[in-house]
Amino acid sequence: MPLQFCSFASGSSGNCYLIKNQRSAILIDAGISGKKIFQGLEETGTPFEAVSAVLVTHEHIDHVKSLPIVTKKLPNVLAWANRQTWEHIERPVAEGCRRVFTTGEDFQIDDFRIRPFAIPHDAAEPVGFSIYYDGRQISIVTDVGCITDEIFEEITNAVLLEANHEKEILLMGRYPYNLKRRILGDHGHLSNVSAGTCLCRLVGKKKKRRRVLLGHLSRENNDPSVAMLTITNTLQEQDIFPGDELSLEVMLRDSCSCVYEV
Repeated sequence: MPLQFCSFASGSSGNCYLIKNQRSAILIDAGISGKKIFQGLEETGTPFEAVSAVLVTHEHIDHVKSLPIVTKKLPNVLAWANRQTWEHIERPVAEGCRRVFTTGEDFQIDDFRIRPFAIPHDAAEPVGFSIYYDGRQISIVTDVGCITDEIFEEITNAVLLEANHEKEILLMGRYPYNLKRRILGDHGHLSNVSAGTCLCRLVGKKKKRRRVLLGHLSRENNDPSVAMLTITNTLQEQDIFPGDELSLEVMLRDSCSCVYEV
């Protein structure tokens, strides 16, 4: 079985992703209800005892909401975060379930090699993750204000890439000015245009088959059809057309995706 990926939910109201092979599974974040996480495991045919870890990107509630129930109900799971993130997580997680990784240093969980890399976001020590298994790789890049060179070097193959907002919708919307500034800043969230620009650069770097999943869409300031249209237009301006070499799909905020093979 190849590396598999499923989004249980991806958006400003909650995030949780599943990565697995035929023997074991890991979760990325647990920012939705425990009920939805357990339902997602059942829908994807993932035994509870196969889940050995939940990796935490950062301490915001839409990424850690259900850490306590996940570490309590899944019999073999350990929760992994860097030290600064643990110091800022306010959810009660049993000490025996906590594990610490160092940002920038690879570590191993079962068959998976994990690389946590620094991202620019307004949290204590936020990270993205690249997961490697059997010559395959998928990178999780959400909650980023901008794409740094370090991030760009990670997204060589399949990637879940943030497309949080349409700038014009955000600017005209009801959010207060300070929140708009935060979202638009270099430590905020990636816009549709910025996501498209990143993909233009990625395709221009080397021609190869890539699967790009767009995630963490804002409920207030984006829409799947808007994100797809803006990003497709941005690509087409550079004569890049999604198709066989670049597969482009949107992960919905509140529903489970299909299971993708990487």
